[in-house]
Amino acid sequence: MKSLLVHMNLKVGFAAGIILVVVTTLTIVSLRNEKNVTDQAADNVRQRQQRSFVMHDVPRPLPEFGFENAEGQPMTLSDFEGTVVLLNVWATWCVPCREEMPTLDALQAELGSSEFKVVALSIDRAGADVVQDFYSEIGIRNLDLFIDPTMKTTTALGIPGLPTTLLIDRNGRELGRLVGPTEWATAEMIDFLKSHIYTD
Repeated sequence: MKSLLVHMNLKVGFAAGIILVVVTTLTIVSLRNEKNVTDQAADNVRQRQQRSFVMHDVPRPLPEFGFENAEGQPMTLSDFEGTVVLLNVWATWCVPCREEMPTLDALQAELGSSEFKVVALSIDRAGADVVQDFYSEIGIRNLDLFIDPTMKTTTALGIPGLPTTLLIDRNGRELGRLVGPTEWATAEMIDFLKSHIYTD
């Protein structure tokens, strides 16, 4: 009887050992898979940010279009000649536009210089006061106010929806565009933009 109990205990111990090995192995595999999923998710974010910009094989000339600054003075894209421009066409009534505006403000704070400028161009028909109120409301400090209350910019540039953002080279040619909102102030996006700003 005693030997039977010993034999049964050995079997139970062996089974418990097998179960422990299996559980440990499954845990390790699970943790590795979780890390792979996390790494893959980070890679996907980086790839989405770069893929979301549809870049042209060669820079494309842009048609003439006009807009105004905060003082109502007429401007054109040629006023930024020699500067890489990120032209974001938006409106205060566009919810995704409003949500991404702080990240554009942060981007201008990070990269804004004689080499690069974020031009956030509102197409609000109500005029500059509405945009200024919105800037004040959410604490926009680094973006200048530009507006096209005629909305002719959308036709001239073939804007399919808001927001739409164009990356424009120093000669006023379109390098690529991104349709829809994005997170502008990430390290990946900043590196992507730097690769087009500092090309020499």
